[in-house]
Amino acid sequence: MKTIIFLLLVSALSIQASELTIYTSRKEHLIKPILDLYTKETGVKFKYTTNKDGALIERLKAEGSSTPADLLFTVDGGNLWFASTQNLLEPISSKTLEENIPSNFKDPKNQWFGLSLRARTIVYSTKRVKESELSTYQDLADKKWKGRLCLRTSKKVYNQSLVAELIDTLGKEEAKRVVAGWVANNVEIFSNDTAAIKAIIAGQCDVTIVNTYYFGRLLKENKDLPVKIFWPNQKTKLGVHINVSGAGVLKYSKHKKEATKFLEWLSSGKAQELFASVNMEYPANPNVNLDPLVKSWGSFKSDKEFNLSKAGMLQKDAIKLMHEVHYK
Repeated sequence: MKTIIFLLLVSALSIQASELTIYTSRKEHLIKPILDLYTKETGVKFKYTTNKDGALIERLKAEGSSTPADLLFTVDGGNLWFASTQNLLEPISSKTLEENIPSNFKDPKNQWFGLSLRARTIVYSTKRVKESELSTYQDLADKKWKGRLCLRTSKKVYNQSLVAELIDTLGKEEAKRVVAGWVANNVEIFSNDTAAIKAIIAGQCDVTIVNTYYFGRLLKENKDLPVKIFWPNQKTKLGVHINVSGAGVLKYSKHKKEATKFLEWLSSGKAQELFASVNMEYPANPNVNLDPLVKSWGSFKSDKEFNLSKAGMLQKDAIKLMHEVHYK
């Protein structure tokens, strides 16, 4: 009888080790192909819960050591930084992750790693704007853009992280002057990036700032859209603002070793190509090929000295600055 009980326990532990639980703010259609591929290659299965970043972090705090989750997947360095400050993530020692993910796209203490990159850049009307008119994020504060600028709401973390990088690079006063200039240009505010691009197409404005994959999604529906990408700040230290979608192993995971193996797999080769291309993002691993459509948008420069943890550290300052200049 003792032998049977022992074998049953071993079997149960084996089943547990072959299944990982993920809490994720990425939508199911963006993450399921990756999970299915890993299951096919390794036999490891997944359970996952999708929700908004804040809700998932609060749930993990409430669950504490009883959480069933092994990994947190979310978007934006600000969200990943905040999760790390809540004592939710486990520092990971992995030579594979160290080699595959550049230092500016991961936590300095290895509590989270960027897995795909999103460029937040300028999109403009090809009917009403000459490319030679565009130069920098700062230039959009110039009066020549009065009544011509659309932006997503300041409540979205993507814009908070962009302003955080402006504060870090330009200084608080200059960043405030820039964002105040955007607002003074009678900026139209939209709830999401897609709506801002569609406003350009509809003639409501001429330029906006968006993540490139929103542009890519619309382009897949209609390749003849009268809008185009512009890479700002290519002659300055700032470059294009880059953010990540990323993940970390949870402090109370029961399967840290298996969860780390999964992250290592995600940082390499075919997994990186799929993880980035499914949402038309850029691989975090610089040695992995780009999706052909993404590659067609051309190359750009970003600030490799800006670690995305700063986007989180400066998030409160960014929100305060945007509130002070009445950026809604």
